[in-house]
Amino acid sequence: MAFASRKGHSGDADSFAALRNEMVDRDIAARGVRDECVLRAMRKVPRELFLPEGLREFAYEDSPLPIGADQTISQPYIVAFMAEAMMLTGGERVLEIGAGSGYAAAVLSEIAAQVYTVERVRKLATQAAAKLRELGYGNVHLLHGDGTKGWPEHAPYDAIVVAAGGPQVPESLKEQLKIGGRLVIPVGIDQRVQELVRVLRVSSNEYQRENIGDVRFVPLIGEEGWTT
Repeated sequence: MAFASRKGHSGDADSFAALRNEMVDRDIAARGVRDECVLRAMRKVPRELFLPEGLREFAYEDSPLPIGADQTISQPYIVAFMAEAMMLTGGERVLEIGAGSGYAAAVLSEIAAQVYTVERVRKLATQAAAKLRELGYGNVHLLHGDGTKGWPEHAPYDAIVVAAGGPQVPESLKEQLKIGGRLVIPVGIDQRVQELVRVLRVSSNEYQRENIGDVRFVPLIGEEGWTT
């Protein structure tokens, strides 16, 4: 396996791979995620390597885990569900807001051609960039900055995903979507509970919006999100 030598113990890597496959079958496919590209990516990316060493034994439980700076690595099912909601077929240019540990960006990089990800916490941005580079995810590009404003230099995007909950859909992100592009974002007036929304850009000034599930994410902090 690609990461076995990095762990220095192929048995550990094999054990994690078995747990990963069990998790995908039990917690993702069995709960309704059907996109083969997404399932294949979830089976491939070593979630344990995006966690603090003391938490790696919990990597394949279907739950969020702390990664520092009051942030979490998302529940695997939610990563897969949001990836499927982006309706990727391969070859796309994708923007992710909230890089966190870099795990979800790695999953997306197994499907999309290029992944651009923005993280507002400098320490996490530095750690995620180093981890993605170490593991060879060369098609992931990371920016430390205000994710609510997107990454306009590389727009337009085929799809955008936001891993934090905002009070509304940021206009900057809508503007950076291609026509026909999809934006998946948690939205809610309560910082603790949100509705997962998919926004489709129909034309230069027309968008369609649908609610696709109830979720809980950390707050989307920034100029077009929560101020604190």
